[in-house]
Amino acid sequence: MSDVRVTVQRDSEREERVVITGTTAADLFQGERSVVAARVAGQLKDLAYEVAEGDEVEPVDITSEDGLNILRHSTAHVMAQAVQELFPAAKLGIGPPIKDGFYYDFDVETPFTPEDLKRVEKKMQEIQKRGQKFARRAVSDDDARAELADEPYKLELIGLKGSAAEAAEGASAEVGAGELTIYDNLDAKSGDLCWKDLCRGPHLPSTRVIPAFKLMRSAAAYWRGSEKNKQLQRIYGTAWPTKDELKAHLEFLAEAEKRDHRKLGAELDLFSIPEELGSGLAVFHPKGGIIRREMETYSRRRHEDAGYEFVNTPHISKEALFETSGHLPNYAEGMFPPLEFDGQNYRLKAMNCPMHNLIFKARGRSYRELPLRMFEFGTVYRYEKSGVVHGLTRARGFTQDDSHIYCTKEQMADELDSLLTFVLELLRDYGLDNFELELSTRDPESDKFIGEDAEWEEATEALQQAAEKQGLPLVPDPGGAAYYGPKISVQARDAIGRSWQMSTIQVDFQQPKRFGLEYTAADGSKQQPVMIHRALFGSIERFFAVLLEHYAGAFPVWLAPVQATGIPIGDDHVPYLQEFAAEARKQGLRIDVDASSDRMQKKIRNAQRSKVPFMVIAGDEDVANGAVSFRYRDGSQKNGIPKAQAVAEIVDAVERRIQV
Repeated sequence: MSDVRVTVQRDSEREERVVITGTTAADLFQGERSVVAARVAGQLKDLAYEVAEGDEVEPVDITSEDGLNILRHSTAHVMAQAVQELFPAAKLGIGPPIKDGFYYDFDVETPFTPEDLKRVEKKMQEIQKRGQKFARRAVSDDDARAELADEPYKLELIGLKGSAAEAAEGASAEVGAGELTIYDNLDAKSGDLCWKDLCRGPHLPSTRVIPAFKLMRSAAAYWRGSEKNKQLQRIYGTAWPTKDELKAHLEFLAEAEKRDHRKLGAELDLFSIPEELGSGLAVFHPKGGIIRREMETYSRRRHEDAGYEFVNTPHISKEALFETSGHLPNYAEGMFPPLEFDGQNYRLKAMNCPMHNLIFKARGRSYRELPLRMFEFGTVYRYEKSGVVHGLTRARGFTQDDSHIYCTKEQMADELDSLLTFVLELLRDYGLDNFELELSTRDPESDKFIGEDAEWEEATEALQQAAEKQGLPLVPDPGGAAYYGPKISVQARDAIGRSWQMSTIQVDFQQPKRFGLEYTAADGSKQQPVMIHRALFGSIERFFAVLLEHYAGAFPVWLAPVQATGIPIGDDHVPYLQEFAAEARKQGLRIDVDASSDRMQKKIRNAQRSKVPFMVIAGDEDVANGAVSFRYRDGSQKNGIPKAQAVAEIVDAVERRIQV
């Protein structure tokens, strides 16, 4: 046997090795139980891969992003095998890894029940314990068709191999763009075939390497994500490197479920999405309306202080406006179909920027007016597919706190710097303080983006410099830019560590050009302004939902719809608390008195369920001393507070925007 020279790469360390022909990646990393695959020349390979002369081989740990994807994709195969063992008539769709888990789609006669999922999970445990080997083999297109003749969806994927359509909804994980491969699940002892699937791989060495998994739920899903195709049944699951990590993830999901804004919105009587209105269209109830008003009022005041001017635009426009802006050619699928009036097509407004351009263009502009900062609470309508609409976080009708800044190129750098600082400070005022920034740039290979290379380079460089001044992590997002310009997105982590995309800032040289916007410069020449797009909340509805989940419904005092509830120990104490409430309302506080016939303990429980920050309790001793007692949301209590001092404490909590 001849020798083979390879390089083992670990981060920045390189180790040259001489091994015999036939050595596998598994041999290179023998004894390293957390290594589940290898990366060779940038390509992921199974551990069964035989290394070749000159290979650079890097271990893939199960805890890495690639390792987790391999673990989860392998578990998806185990799930699909379990389903077909229990439901032999089930036809296979696709089964890619996703964030924190995996899914697999099946064509079955009847939808899966929770009892079915329990049976599938039990069967998966049996397969996992068998230690079946994942074995890869290359096949021709014709051989693949012959082997999978009774799997119509796999046959369709084979026909799509290498095409643009093949990338749809995880299909590329099945077939890739090169040779076709099938993975066999082989019996650990006999080597007999137990199950097989068309797949690009790689996979774990065996099912026994799968440490911990759980099936979560089932749902309907259209084949390849198209509503024109048949609806299949999708089973979701999760898999983790250790049982402790699985347990922590399930606990996280339970906490996230408790914080679900749709659930809290109903429990706290904040908003609803009536069937009569339609999917993705919410109405805010009085308590939710108070929170929303406070959010808007504070934002409006801060914008006024920062030199913004408020504008208003209509909800509908002639279609040609969105042709001029470039939105219709590039964004038509996100807009509602046209409406015809007076022989012309109109569109519901999906974005505010074209109308703000018309305001700028309404009269001549001088350099002395720049930067001109326009701001609007502008309601827009976007045609989101029914499968992605999700409460307030993905809606069809929502209000953006939208601003567009028009400035000279010389002003652009300072404007971006102050704008990003302003955005982060305002988000901190609402209680979010864990940020990273994402810089979205264009894909030079795509024809989606308009404008000259030099313009994109200048805009991207300006955004990057502004972002770097904040001293926050900056994550690249190649290809994620808007069609007209690059953008910075503020990613904020909430109280349980989830990341939400919040504010976006975009530099746009294209729309001013398309609309013919200009200003008179100091030398009398006509110049084109730079346009900066900025949505601070993203949308008021979505930001409302994020805060609701961040605080688990227990808003800080300044945002709480009811800031204090008076709870009398007996009926005789109701008038005293009503007088206290009247004095508090004069200070701008939102306070009510529970004068119902319920016992005091039930009134306290009701206030706790409503997440009221202050419970103001009064009995005989309080009345005699001109005082009240406080019970806080955490159950702690402070007694004998003089009335004026009690009001002052609530006012102070409001002014300092604190949580109590």
